[in-house]
Amino acid sequence: MKSFTIQEINTIINGEIIGTASPNITGLEQIKKANSNQATFIGNRKYAAMWSDSNAALAIINDNIDLEPGENRVLIKVKNADLAMAKLLDTFTPEAPHFEVDIHPSATVDASAKVGNGSRVGAGCYVGKNVVLGDHVTLYPNVTILDDTIIGNHTTAWSGTVIRERSVIGSHCIFHTNVSIGADGFGYRPSDDGRGLVKIPHIGNVVIGNGVEIGANSCVDRGKFSSTIIGDGCKIDNLVQIAHNCELGRSCIMAGSSGLAGSVTLGDGVVIGGSASIKDHTTIHSGATVGAGSGVMNDVPAGKTVLGYPAADSREMLKQWVALRKLGR
Repeated sequence: MKSFTIQEINTIINGEIIGTASPNITGLEQIKKANSNQATFIGNRKYAAMWSDSNAALAIINDNIDLEPGENRVLIKVKNADLAMAKLLDTFTPEAPHFEVDIHPSATVDASAKVGNGSRVGAGCYVGKNVVLGDHVTLYPNVTILDDTIIGNHTTAWSGTVIRERSVIGSHCIFHTNVSIGADGFGYRPSDDGRGLVKIPHIGNVVIGNGVEIGANSCVDRGKFSSTIIGDGCKIDNLVQIAHNCELGRSCIMAGSSGLAGSVTLGDGVVIGGSASIKDHTTIHSGATVGAGSGVMNDVPAGKTVLGYPAADSREMLKQWVALRKLGR
């Protein structure tokens, strides 16, 4: 069990200690559930009132919150409790699953594949022809990497992930359980005789930048002609669909169950709320935000926030919602 003194924790987050307490901190927990050897976090004034009933020995709080520590308890004031929490969660993270050997005997690694220094391939994995794994890549059990794929250094793929042929993956990426990279795009046209549908082949690939994280059961489809592109630093939640030939700029965020139809373009720093859907061939410019559950039918200007179905300027949409509520009275 990991254990740290108050002073050691403060060295990590570089805050201001208020109060005194003797116990070592052995874990982190929500303010209502924490025990006398755990730390908690208060990043919003609405949670400050819970401190008096909490059993936590330590609270990391925003420095604009006025609160007394109480007897034998400590506060550490920081500029941003959420960022301090991220540092401590990283410190307390348990060790990753253990590999007895770097390449498990049950894994299939093609003779033409190149596996970098320190890379690990778990049980039941398949690494295909001409695949290149950089240094310190980790493939957990039952990952499939198909032919001619390139994966950069320090990238991790969790169990069930499938990365299709010709994909290009950057360094320091994380793909959680059952991610699909490079599957066919969704394209069909009515047949000439009107009696069925003709599948449109997708012969492109997927290109993913550095530092990208993709959540469990999410899909990134390959391009019809060229590439579906995910820019550096993008963070994709669980159950997200990114269709063929989409292009995401740097550091975009897509929350759970959201989806992009084909050939959508996101600028840098775009935020897509949960369950939002974006029409094909739409551009959402840099710094824009799409509210949860919204349906975007038209381009969104840079820095704009849109809400609703169909999505519109957030201020106008809120006014509409207020007016509708008044109609029912």
